[in-house]
Amino acid sequence: MNADDKQEGVVRVKVLPRSSRSQIVGKEGDVYKVKLTAPPVEGKANKALKELFAGRLGIPKGNVEIISGEFARIKSVRIRGLNMNDINSLLNATE
Repeated sequence: MNADDKQEGVVRVKVLPRSSRSQIVGKEGDVYKVKLTAPPVEGKANKALKELFAGRLGIPKGNVEIISGEFARIKSVRIRGLNMNDINSLLNATE
C-alpha cells in the first residue's frame, strides 16, 4: 500500500451517557449504540467515546475525531488508520 491510499472511515454512533459501564452494545441499522459511564457535560462523554473507540480499534486517540453531533446523542465519527471493513469488524467484535 502506498502513502496516497487513505485509510479512514466514518461511522455513526448513538451515545447513551451515564451508563453503568462503557461498551459498544450493538448496531441499529447503520448506527452503533455505545454506552458510556461519562456524563454529557464539558465534553466528558465525547472524550470517553474517543478513548473507547481508540482502545477497541488499537489506534491512537488522535485518529478518532467527532465530525458532527458533538452536542447531540447521534454523532458521526471519523476514524483514521483503518479501512471500513477493519473498523466494522473490530467494532462488531464482542468484548
